[in-house]
Amino acid sequence: MNQNSSIRMQVLCALFAAVTAVCSQITIPIQPVPITLGTFAVLMAGGFLGKRYGFLAIAIYLLLGMAGVPVFSMMRGGVAVLAGPGGGFIMTYPFMAFLVGFVAEKMGGFNFKHMIVASLCANVLCYSVGIGWFMFLAGTGIWPSLVMCMFPFLPGDLAKLLLASFLVSKYRRRLVGNY
Repeated sequence: MNQNSSIRMQVLCALFAAVTAVCSQITIPIQPVPITLGTFAVLMAGGFLGKRYGFLAIAIYLLLGMAGVPVFSMMRGGVAVLAGPGGGFIMTYPFMAFLVGFVAEKMGGFNFKHMIVASLCANVLCYSVGIGWFMFLAGTGIWPSLVMCMFPFLPGDLAKLLLASFLVSKYRRRLVGNY
């Protein structure tokens, strides 16, 4: 990778960190965990930037939020957000981006079919950790946790997954070239 490509990827990391912050503000404020477009931005970061830079972009977003910058849903920031009921979901974001890039690369590229599989894997990771964290904090069983923290999200997550997969498969080469 030449220096221009490296600079381009660093700029794209900053861009996707900002896109994630903006998408996280598009919220349906249900309780205990709000529905946001944050996961859509995370899937796109992993798909467009690949495992390494996708992870880095979303790690920047997470670090900004932990430092108190109001990038999390409903203009919240700080470590206290991560200690709350949605914290487990948010903490998986960098790993989701990494997993999208990793799985798509291992499958042979960022086409629509590979992106769907990669995005499904990332969503399973997010649900697993997020629901586990919620169960730990709330002291609820698996079924109530699924009812509160997964079932309301499934239709939207399916739409986000399909849209992110389409956009990455169609526009990745234009945005990042052959990287």
